[in-house]
Amino acid sequence: MDKVLIRQLRVDTVIGVYEWEKQIHQTLLLDLDMAWDNRLAAVKDDYEHALCYETVANRLTALLTEQPVELIETIAEMVARCVMTEFNVPWVKVKVMKPGAVPTAAAVGVEIERGHC
Repeated sequence: MDKVLIRQLRVDTVIGVYEWEKQIHQTLLLDLDMAWDNRLAAVKDDYEHALCYETVANRLTALLTEQPVELIETIAEMVARCVMTEFNVPWVKVKVMKPGAVPTAAAVGVEIERGHC
């Protein structure tokens, strides 16, 4: 299976369950593995047949900054649904990390896989 990868996409947004978190922006780091058949793009050397990681990254940044969300679990589901429906990706693995959420950990996070290979 071919994959298109995005690593440590940084999104500053309002995220959290505590009242103080709802008043500030915090950073999320996203990793995505997206199933995508790269053969046609490679053979033709044609951007038209590629999954544009910049377009995906820009769309996810816009999505995740539209409104406050409490849980990173919700963020992961939103990302997976968006990638699969808007970009016609059949399978995606999404990891969402929240640096600094727990003082004794570099980051906490969730990872989900949706769709079929």
